[in-house]
This record gives sequence, C-alpha cells and structure tokens, in this order.
Amino acid sequence: MDKIQVLLALSVALFAVGLLGVVIRRNMLVMLMCMELMLNGVNLSLVTFSHQLGSTVGAVLVFLIFVVATAEIAIAIPIVLMLVRQKHTLDLNAFTSLKG
Repeated sequence: MDKIQVLLALSVALFAVGLLGVVIRRNMLVMLMCMELMLNGVNLSLVTFSHQLGSTVGAVLVFLIFVVATAEIAIAIPIVLMLVRQKHTLDLNAFTSLKG
C-alpha cells in the first residue's frame, strides 16, 4: 500500500470511530469529541486529496473547517454546561423536555 492509501484508510477509520461513538454513547461531551474525530477524518482526507492533486484548495478548506469547528465548540461547551447545571447529568436521555 502506498502512502495515500494509508492516509485514506486512517481517515476512514477516524470517521468510523467518531460515528460509532456518536451513535453508541449517550454522554454529551463524549459525543462532541466523537464529532470532532469525524471532522478530523474528513480533514485528513481533504489534505490527502489536495496533496495528491497538487492543489492548495484542500488545505485552505481545512483551515476554514478548523475555524468553524472552533466556533462550534466555543458555543457548544457553554450550552452543555448550562444544561448540566440544570439537570446535573450529561446523559442525553435526561433532556427529552427540550424536544420541540
């Protein structure tokens, strides 16, 4: 296997582990971390394809994704903390009253 195949396999593995964590786990913080794993898997594949094509578009897109992910975490963590203060748990099943 060459280097690109290894990187793409690692990218798929990161995404799969993140997806499995989001589906199986019920802890909000663990789910946020697993979503970040999925995002890093996508970023790795973008950088790999960008390097293979000899373009910088993928690297610029990864930078923009990191900026958006940082903003997402900066908003999500305070929301999670407010919910935890209200219900005293990180379990998603305790927050069924938030359904619309």
